[in-house]
Amino acid sequence: MQGFEIVKAEKSDLQEILDLQYLAYQSEAALFGTQDIPPLKQTIDEVIVEYNNGVILKVECKGQIIGSIRAKFKDNTVYIGKLMVHPQYRNKGLGKKLLKEIESVYPNCRYELFTSTLSINNLRLYESIGYKEYERKKVNDMLTFVYLEKR
Repeated sequence: MQGFEIVKAEKSDLQEILDLQYLAYQSEAALFGTQDIPPLKQTIDEVIVEYNNGVILKVECKGQIIGSIRAKFKDNTVYIGKLMVHPQYRNKGLGKKLLKEIESVYPNCRYELFTSTLSINNLRLYESIGYKEYERKKVNDMLTFVYLEKR
């Protein structure tokens, strides 16, 4: 895919990123049959805290933010979260590019992320670039998180 670039988000981008998050996570909500999932309940103030305590990258195409990823570094581990791509731009390699870019921001570390067992496409993506499952945590009858790492 051409005509896009991945750069660090500015504070002025955060509302647009949150709006993208609400759109992008609709597919996850559909997997669970509920809108009651954390990414759809996050506030702008919570995104600002994440911005101040880590790194948020964005993908821009024609002046619109079409993807984003967040990470926070602690104790030689990079905790990756909120990887999202606009539904119209999925399956074009942007998720993989965002993951590789966040790894380049924090080179030579341990990387950790999680998703649900129902998120088959996410698991396939993470495993395709070297992430390995190391733990599962059952939240409730509907939800089990899969924790993956890459060293």
